[in-house]
Amino acid sequence: MEDGSQGRGARLGVLKVVVASGTSLAIRDFTSSDPYVVVRLADKTAKTKVINSCLNPVWNEEMVFSIKEPVGIIKFEVFDRDRFKSDDKMGHAFLDLQPVAGAAKLRRALRLTTGETKLRKVAPSTDNCLLSDSFVTYADGEIVLDSRLRLRDVESGELFVTVKWTEGDAK
Repeated sequence: MEDGSQGRGARLGVLKVVVASGTSLAIRDFTSSDPYVVVRLADKTAKTKVINSCLNPVWNEEMVFSIKEPVGIIKFEVFDRDRFKSDDKMGHAFLDLQPVAGAAKLRRALRLTTGETKLRKVAPSTDNCLLSDSFVTYADGEIVLDSRLRLRDVESGELFVTVKWTEGDAK
């Protein structure tokens, strides 16, 4: 796509969502759970593998979404896989991509191309699921946001996820 304009062209970027791990997940079977995570971004959906009998699973799975801009909200839903009945809900969390979009604009304004730079801090609030301060950084051509998320509508559970944005004009 050789669109040299600076306008809102159709160049796609790549949003990578890494579901790294979960901790202190809720028990949904007798003594444990068989968790997996469904990741939703707009009309796109991806799913991790099931980790059997584990309340602190490590998935380290990367989902790749081709999108025009890092906008909207990524939703994470955790389920317990059940063989003979419908899967049990184990909580959900979300991550607003606005800080990533803002950092992408800042990267362009600063003309960053190499090195690693902290671009902004995102603090926990009632409007997000963050457990602790997160930082949006620019490293190796990607805007990166590492986040610890508290699961909602469940007695316990956290997810550790990383979002990486690469713009369409980046190589």
